[in-house]
Amino acid sequence: MCGIFACHSHPDVNKFKPTALRLAKAVRHRGPDWSGSVISNNTILCHERLSIVGVESGAQPLTNADESIVLAVNGEIYNHRLIRKHLKKPYHFKTTSDCEVIIPLYMEYGLDAPKYLDGMFSFVLYDKNLDRTIAARDPIGITTFYQGWSSEQPNSTYFASELKCLHPVCDKIEAFPPGHVYDSQTNERTRYFQPTWWDEMKTPQTPLDYKVLRESLEKSVRKRLMAEVPYGVLLSGGLDSSLVASIAQRETLRQRKLAEAANGHAEVKAEDLDKGEGLVGIDDDGKVSTMTFLPQLNSFSIGLPGSPDNKAALEVAKFLGTKHHVMTFTIEDGLNALSDVIYHLETYDVTTIRASTPMYLLSRKIKAMGIKMVLSGEGSDEIFGGYLYFHNAPSKEEFHEECVRRVKNLHLADCLRANKSTSAWGLEARVPFLDKEFLEVSMNIDPKEKMITPERLEKYILRKAFDTSDDPSAEPYLPDNILWRQKEQFSDGVGYGWIDALKDNAEIQVTDEMMKNPKPEWGTDIPDTKEAYWYRLMFDEHFPPSCASTVMRWTPKWSNQTDPSGRAIAIHKAKYEDA
Repeated sequence: MCGIFACHSHPDVNKFKPTALRLAKAVRHRGPDWSGSVISNNTILCHERLSIVGVESGAQPLTNADESIVLAVNGEIYNHRLIRKHLKKPYHFKTTSDCEVIIPLYMEYGLDAPKYLDGMFSFVLYDKNLDRTIAARDPIGITTFYQGWSSEQPNSTYFASELKCLHPVCDKIEAFPPGHVYDSQTNERTRYFQPTWWDEMKTPQTPLDYKVLRESLEKSVRKRLMAEVPYGVLLSGGLDSSLVASIAQRETLRQRKLAEAANGHAEVKAEDLDKGEGLVGIDDDGKVSTMTFLPQLNSFSIGLPGSPDNKAALEVAKFLGTKHHVMTFTIEDGLNALSDVIYHLETYDVTTIRASTPMYLLSRKIKAMGIKMVLSGEGSDEIFGGYLYFHNAPSKEEFHEECVRRVKNLHLADCLRANKSTSAWGLEARVPFLDKEFLEVSMNIDPKEKMITPERLEKYILRKAFDTSDDPSAEPYLPDNILWRQKEQFSDGVGYGWIDALKDNAEIQVTDEMMKNPKPEWGTDIPDTKEAYWYRLMFDEHFPPSCASTVMRWTPKWSNQTDPSGRAIAIHKAKYEDA
C-alpha cells in the first residue's frame, strides 16, 4: 500500500506546498520507500510509495510523455499486462509499474477508465490541458480513500488515503464511495461499478457449480501473487485463510519449478515491455508471472498463548509445507497498543478494534522479517453468509440481502481493518475473495445453496468446492478437520481472554456516571457499552468530531445480542474454550 494526498485547485498552491508535504508525511508509514510530489497549474499531487511492482522505475507521481497528465495511485492493477497489450493506440511507458496503465486508459476512455481495471486501487489523476482532476476507488473499497472540503477554500477539493491527512485542513470529510469516479468538471461522483448482483432485492437463480467456484478462487489467488518482493500469507487456521494459503502454496511451488527450469530471465526489448511482455502479472491464459522465488512460502499467525487460531494454523502449515511463524502476544501488549491502533485505523467500532489489534501487532513482526506483501482471507464471510448470526436468516431472500449489504459495507469494516492495520507498518494485504470475477460467480449463486441448516455448516458450498474426498487421486487442499472447522471471528480465535480483558479494562476506564453523561458533540451516536465508550474517548484524542461521520459500527442481524463477538451467538460451540 502507498499513501496519497492531493488538492485540486488550491488558491495559492505554491504557498500551500510545505503544508501538503507535511500532510502527506502523515501517511508515510503506508509508503516508506520513497516520496514524490508534482504541482501542475493550481493542483498538487503527493505520493508516499511502497514498492512491490516496478520496484526500480515506478516512483510516483507518474506522468505521460509531455507531463500534461499527472497520476498518483495507491494499489495494484493485476491486469496491467493485458491492458498494455490491448491498448487501441501505441503508448510508450516510462516505467514497469503496473499503475502506469491508468494514464493511457484515461487518454482512451476518459471517465470510464476505472471500468477496465482489475485490482485494488485509489487514484488521483490531473489533466493539465483541461485543468481537470478525476479520482476513483476500486469496486469494493479494499484501499482506503477519503475526500474533503474546506469552507475557507470552497473551490478546492482534497483527497487522501487516510483521515489524518485531511482533518487539519478540511472541515468536511467523507469516505470516498467504492466503485465511484469523481470529475472536477462536474464536481460529482458517479458509480462506474455496476455488477449483476448489485441490487439486493433481486434474488439470484444461478445453479451452483462447484468446479466454477473453485477455479474462480484459484485464479483470483494467482493474480495476487504478482510481486517483485518477498510475500507471505496470513494464516489463522480458519477456512478462508487456509484455502488462500493452500492455493498460494500450490502456485508458489509451480512458479519455483518454472524458475528452476528457466535458469534465469531472457532479455526483453523496450517495445515488448510496452506490450506487457516480461513483466510480472496475469497473462491472457490466466497464468501469473512473478519474480520472487523464496525457498518456502512464509505463513503467519498470532494469538495469546494456547489460542485456537495458532493451534489450527500450525496444523495447516505443517500439512501444506509452508514455513510458519507463530507470534504470541500478551494481553498487556494488546492493551498498550490500543491508542496507536485507533490512530491508525481511524475508527471506534468495537469489532474492528478488537480484531485489528492482533493484526496490527503481527504486521509489525512480518515487516521486520522483510516481507512486504501478504494474502489475507477477508470477504468470504460476507459473500457466503459465514457469520454465525446467519443461522437465524428467515429466508433465502433475506439471507442474500444481508450478504449484499455486508459486501457493500466492507470498506467501512473488514477492508478498512485489513488495509490500515497492515499499512501502519508498510505492509500490503491482498484479498482474493474480493476479486471482481470471483464476486460475479459467488454472488450470483442461488442463495438457497448458502443457507445454513442442521445438515449444512456455514459456508458449506465453499468447503464442498475444495473437498476432494470423493476423488482418491486428487491432492487434498486441506485436512478435513480444518476444511470443516466452525467459524471463529478473528478477535475470538486469537484467544477468548483478549475480549474479556478489553471489557474488564473498559470497566476501569469508564464509570457509570460517564455512561449517563456522554459528550454533547457525539449527538445521537452514543456508545452503548463501556468498551465502546472507551474507544470513542481514544478516537477523540486523535481526531475532531468531523471525522466521526466516516465510522460505521459492525452489528449482527437477526440477533438481540449487544456484543458483536461470534461466540456470543448461541450456535457457537466453544470447543477451544479451555485453551
